[in-house]
Amino acid sequence: QVQLVQSGGGLVQAGGSLRLSCAASGRTFSNYGMGWFRQAPGKERDFVATITWSGGSTGYADSVKGRFTISRDNAKNTVYLQMNSLKPEDTAVYYCAAKYAYLRSTLYTAVSDYGSWGQGTQVTVSS
Repeated sequence: QVQLVQSGGGLVQAGGSLRLSCAASGRTFSNYGMGWFRQAPGKERDFVATITWSGGSTGYADSVKGRFTISRDNAKNTVYLQMNSLKPEDTAVYYCAAKYAYLRSTLYTAVSDYGSWGQGTQVTVSS
């Protein structure tokens, strides 16, 4: 399994921006599709964004489309989530995840698709 270590996050006012990073190690990063999920207190873990192995295709939850951008740098073994125009309802623990991409062009959006997870990082958006 690939190991994932997250960084970034924190407290920001509504309308602000944050960038999350997720560094991978242990396997060939470019073999993995990557995703970001989030979990608010008392709620299930929800899909946020996903990106294929090459970065050529991305997918987003409707709630973040146009505000969040997922990207990856395979040379640095890192995936990013740029979050702009943040809202209080974006407050959650954010997780990055890795899925071995047997199907290279598939966008994986389900929690059950992913086998490796980061440690989670808190994002709090104040109103």
